[in-house]
Amino acid sequence: MNIPMLDLKAEYELLREEVEPAVLAALAACQYIGGPNVKAFEAEAAAYAGVRHAISCASGTDALLLALRAIGLQPGDEVITTPFTFVATASTILMCGAKPVFVDIDPGSFNLDLVQVAAAITPATRAIVPVHLFGQPVHLAPLRALCEKHNLMLIEDAAQSFGADYAGCKSGAYGDIGCTSFYPSKNLSAFGDGGLTLTDDDGLAAELRVLASHGSRQRYHHHVLGYNSRLDELQAVILRIKLKRLDAFNNRRIAIAEFYNRLLANLADQIETPFADGHGRHVYHQYTILSDRRDTIQKALTTAGIACAVYYPVPLHQQEMFAATHGHIRLPVTERTAARCLSLPISPMLKDEQIEYIAGVIRSALK
Repeated sequence: MNIPMLDLKAEYELLREEVEPAVLAALAACQYIGGPNVKAFEAEAAAYAGVRHAISCASGTDALLLALRAIGLQPGDEVITTPFTFVATASTILMCGAKPVFVDIDPGSFNLDLVQVAAAITPATRAIVPVHLFGQPVHLAPLRALCEKHNLMLIEDAAQSFGADYAGCKSGAYGDIGCTSFYPSKNLSAFGDGGLTLTDDDGLAAELRVLASHGSRQRYHHHVLGYNSRLDELQAVILRIKLKRLDAFNNRRIAIAEFYNRLLANLADQIETPFADGHGRHVYHQYTILSDRRDTIQKALTTAGIACAVYYPVPLHQQEMFAATHGHIRLPVTERTAARCLSLPISPMLKDEQIEYIAGVIRSALK
């Protein structure tokens, strides 16, 4: 049995009858840049998230960069974030000339350790960027309290959690700005790259739009250094169709995670399964287990034709990019997690018999 990490082919077959005519209609309309589907998607995404503004852009990385620029991040500023995430969360801080400050993670949720966040705040701290890793919302209320106390900005990296809920808010709608990605593997995904920023702040929304459009408030008049960062009209067509199914797809991810948990429960002495920590609705962008026998499990799954992946094998503070400033620090929970984690397939298209097969291969490998 061949099982991919994410079955995009099956998803496309499910959506084909709606996607293909809509894409052809957009092609025939010939409004390729800033067309009606982009505008409609921004309005629909804002309504879904419950915010006043949704500003689309070219990628999740651009969303983070635009957000950091919009809050006025300057060289010498510090931004507290997690070392256990994709590099874009921290590389965009460097792009602004600022310094990422990495703090260790909570061993259960894999998200920021909030006690260590509080201890890391200095007079140079400008913002906190929590990542809702693998679809698990960060406990944001204490972070917002810290931000209010120290006059900091709260920027949510919601690239892996679109559709998750926290304290009555959708992921990305609780902080000053939320950022998400529509990379094909995401919970809400395009057929290419794309990104989005969310905010209730009219001033930040205006600044985000200016920065995404060459720093221009008026055509051919450029007020600040900006970027050419646009969501493609054809990707907007696809995202509008898939947004309508996002909750159903996320519900299926949750059901798959719960099924995995039941099937792997008798291996609790060798595997730690993920769990929802009660601070929000976990939407399982990844289903990530921990095991001291991670490499044995990975080899068995690969041999059986089952895709799996290690997110993330090298934490950011150990990456060459950050070696000059962070190579000396040790973050033991992050480092141990990186050595023991393994993500299993969790496509919404995954069938129950496939999940049973995956669990069976793992059980056999650990005998």
